[in-house]
Amino acid sequence: MHYWLNELWRLAYLAVCFTILGTLLGYPGWGLALGLAIHLAFTLRHLRRLYRWLEAPVEQRPPDGEGVWGDLFDRLYRYQKGQQQLQGRLRSVLKRVQESAESMSEGVVMLDSRGCLDWWNSAAERLVGLDNRHDRGHHLTNYLRDPAFIRYFRQMDYSEPITIGAPTNEARTLSCQITRFGDDERLLIIRDVTRLQRLEQTRRDFVANVSHELRTPLTVLTGYVETWQDNDGALPASYKRGLSRMQEQTVRMQHLVEDLLTLSRLETSERQHTERSIDMAALCEQIAEDGQELSAGSHEISCRIEETRRVFGDVEELRSALSNLIYNAVRYTPPGCHITVRYRGWDKDGAAVEVIDDGDGISPEHLPRLTERFYRIDKSRSLASGGTGLGLAIVKHVLLRHDARLDIDSQPGEGACFRCIFPATRMEAEAASA
Repeated sequence: MHYWLNELWRLAYLAVCFTILGTLLGYPGWGLALGLAIHLAFTLRHLRRLYRWLEAPVEQRPPDGEGVWGDLFDRLYRYQKGQQQLQGRLRSVLKRVQESAESMSEGVVMLDSRGCLDWWNSAAERLVGLDNRHDRGHHLTNYLRDPAFIRYFRQMDYSEPITIGAPTNEARTLSCQITRFGDDERLLIIRDVTRLQRLEQTRRDFVANVSHELRTPLTVLTGYVETWQDNDGALPASYKRGLSRMQEQTVRMQHLVEDLLTLSRLETSERQHTERSIDMAALCEQIAEDGQELSAGSHEISCRIEETRRVFGDVEELRSALSNLIYNAVRYTPPGCHITVRYRGWDKDGAAVEVIDDGDGISPEHLPRLTERFYRIDKSRSLASGGTGLGLAIVKHVLLRHDARLDIDSQPGEGACFRCIFPATRMEAEAASA
């Protein structure tokens, strides 16, 4: 503050002195003008020094100045040094981040707000075929041209990764996950999952082959057991009990094989091109009737239709998924409970099919694993009910093939709700169905 006071005193001193001098000479106005001109020349001289210093290399020290100008030069110099140190630290951090990214086996690609390439590591060069000399600033979809990836990139929903073929090698498989950050910028992580895909394919082939191989001997065994049971007049009672147990287990194994084959087909086959418009309301009513037959009066089963729009999909696959839900509800809900099949609208023009019961409910720790193969909450109870442990896995895969998802809401003692949610893209407009 004192620098500004000194500068004001300097200006006042020049003005007074030259005004007095001008008065003595008979020209007081000219004297004042001369004093102000001298101060202006002093100011312009320091401005010129400041301008030349700002144009000079960063390392050059600031010019000497007097009064407020000297203080201004010192402040600017300290600010400049602080910014240089900050930039140095930022460059050091950026260098460490880039070195860390370079050491990763996953490809890392930074995109600007337009989706254009900004920076990438050497793994991304290898996996995607990027060239650091020419590709910077080009749009990402010029290099990852898979239609599925382009849809994934444009829809802006990056909650799940997408798997595509590598553009540099069709025999390799890449998993791509995008994260948004900063000012609408995006970070793409690319992983080579070829080995995992091959292991998964080997597992699927093994399950499918074993299931096919088991089908024939099980059919033969079932035939012999049924033949013996039809001619059991001369058999001892202990043999009859044994044959009955054999039949139960062979039937259970047949159901297991059929479910394994169904799951294998859902995992390995492409989407059917025979998808058509399905009257989901009528399908829900059929499923409720099937549940009533299976329950044989042990449960109160009802159907509530609150939506009339049709769904595009494979009717047999959806029938299989919904049948598994109603069968599970009947098998695992105590007698006398209510079971409701409900078809209603869902968020943003979608729709949902719900199978709701007021049974014992499910503990929260089990919910994330219910769709795993062979996962059972109560193994002894599940085996006694005749279930294979694959029903919800089949439901999940059917819904995935229809761009849908399975939500499960349940609390112990409050029943459960299994909800199949179909997006708006799978729904037929009212006018189209009329």
